[in-house]
Amino acid sequence: MAEHMDKLSKQLLNKGYKLTPQREATLRVLLENEKDHLNAEEVYMLVKAKNPNIGLATVYRALELLSGLHIVEKINFGDGGARFDLRSDDQPHMHHHLICTRCGKVEEIMDDWLLPMENRIEREFGFKVTDHRLDFHGVCRECNAKERERARKAVS
Repeated sequence: MAEHMDKLSKQLLNKGYKLTPQREATLRVLLENEKDHLNAEEVYMLVKAKNPNIGLATVYRALELLSGLHIVEKINFGDGGARFDLRSDDQPHMHHHLICTRCGKVEEIMDDWLLPMENRIEREFGFKVTDHRLDFHGVCRECNAKERERARKAVS
């Protein structure tokens, strides 16, 4: 965690910003809950639990700044609110997501499957892709298994 915080601090400094205690608290919550894709209020509640004097507006400003600097990605999974996801500094593009339309579970795909397509786009259209994000909406393994079990019981 300390190594990751050092990297994030350097990213901020390289973009002309300091790692204030409020930004650090916000980033720590995102790091500790990286797989959860938290919304702003969830981030705030977790930050406030450790830093009772921090305000909601401060956390919102931190998230907006981090999003604007592309340290954090603001994502909409179609559930009516923005969620926040740390960008990996070792990958040039945002990772992809599998979003279950039944239970809301979100899984991450870290592989960049679109690089061949990006190369083709640049070759054929002269368009240099600088980033992309791909979200797949469907039904997860667990929900599919529950549905199969319900169907099996209905037939019995």
